Amino acid sequence: MEKTAKHAAVALQPETRSIDYVPQAERHGKPWHQAPFWFTGQFVPTTMVVGFIGPVMGLSFLWSVVATVLGVLFGTCFMAFHANQGPTMGLPQMIQSRAQFGTRGASLPMIAVIGVYLGFSSFGVLLGSQTLAADLGWSTTGWSLVIVVLTTALAIFGYDLLHLVLRWLPYLVVPVFAALTVLAVVHLDPAPAASGGGFSVSGWLAQFAAATGYQLGYAVYVSDYSRYLPATTSHRAVIGWTYLGAAASALWLMPLGNLIASSVEAPDALVNLQQVGDFWFDGFGQAAVLIVLIPGVIAIMGVNLYGAMLSSLSIVQGFKPDLGISSRNRVLGIVAGAVLVFSVSEWLPAKYLGSFNDFVLVVTYLLVPWTAVNLVDYYFVRRGHYAVTEIFSRDGIYGRWAWRGLSAYLLGVAALAPFASTGFYKGPLLDDVGGADLAFIVGLVVPAVAYFAISRGFDPRTEADAAARSRYELDGATAVARGSGAS
Repeated sequence: MEKTAKHAAVALQPETRSIDYVPQAERHGKPWHQAPFWFTGQFVPTTMVVGFIGPVMGLSFLWSVVATVLGVLFGTCFMAFHANQGPTMGLPQMIQSRAQFGTRGASLPMIAVIGVYLGFSSFGVLLGSQTLAADLGWSTTGWSLVIVVLTTALAIFGYDLLHLVLRWLPYLVVPVFAALTVLAVVHLDPAPAASGGGFSVSGWLAQFAAATGYQLGYAVYVSDYSRYLPATTSHRAVIGWTYLGAAASALWLMPLGNLIASSVEAPDALVNLQQVGDFWFDGFGQAAVLIVLIPGVIAIMGVNLYGAMLSSLSIVQGFKPDLGISSRNRVLGIVAGAVLVFSVSEWLPAKYLGSFNDFVLVVTYLLVPWTAVNLVDYYFVRRGHYAVTEIFSRDGIYGRWAWRGLSAYLLGVAALAPFASTGFYKGPLLDDVGGADLAFIVGLVVPAVAYFAISRGFDPRTEADAAARSRYELDGATAVARGSGAS
């Protein structure tokens, strides 16, 4: 109890860091903390909706589950391997991209990631406010304001409070989702397999790609929430715990979505969950939806506002290096993001939610090639050796516009476009793969191979002196802060 109270007291102190390096003296936390954070981060009804894809395309329940499980296991690998970058570099996720794309070139994927952060937040506010207004009365605008204010406060307190909230939230939502899952298994009856065993290549690939792409979409968040871990943190531990948490929630909720979509005529996540809950007793479904939706909306929107602030400051600082990396600018960035999210959620009528989801899907397409380039650079080209101080230098060793990373990234975007599928655009090669959205897979493989190939002539030893100077400068600053002098 004493340790828990101490952690709570620390979490209630507003964070002072933003996009800058986290000194060793300020590092704290344990690798296992990543598991509950990422479990809760994906333990939301939208994760369940991913499981609707296969059954809606005529895939049987069992084949949908197979595709879902394999997609989750595959996609989470790439997301989890970003976790090691946090304790190694002590930096947020997206600013690390300057090493591959340049101090200004990195703004290209950062703009896309800001779209994802703010897009998901706006959708969450709209969905949450509509649910609260329908169940509890009052106006959607009023509830939107409440959600945005609570979320903004959460994001302003920052890293430690976000970790604390997502670590304890499962005690509230897991029992409710467990009850809903049991009720669904007991009362729902999946439709019998159609002729051909309820299998189609296009349906199977669509469900696999959806599960893979959903997990990959979280790659842009990962290092933001592992960067305070000590540099001595076990690589296997931080990757493993991240993988476990992210995969566990998806492997629970997506198959639940498979089951529900295979058993009802018109899948609708919140409506279906309420119907399932009412199998127990009338009124439980409505209460259950509120419990599993609203706390998650607030927590995940806090994560999104925090991430949007980090990427926004990274972009501005790339073009204006004299920008102060201060708590004041961090708070201003979060508040600006919150105002934008509230405005968009008010402007966006419910009937446009489909188009809004298309927008989020498009910017997610733009991020898959980023994760490929970033991981190949970290694990196979530079192998974790970076000059952190040079990442903040306008004319440093990484340059302003790094041609290798930008070329591979743009090639990846061009390669996936013919396979993309949205409400307003269908790639010309979709018919060749039975209509399956394989853009995530193509957008992962092509830029990874391209970046590795064009980096064959790069010699990491040319950056060794800069990396050594950077380590000395950072270690010296840490030693002075501890009062023991430079090491």
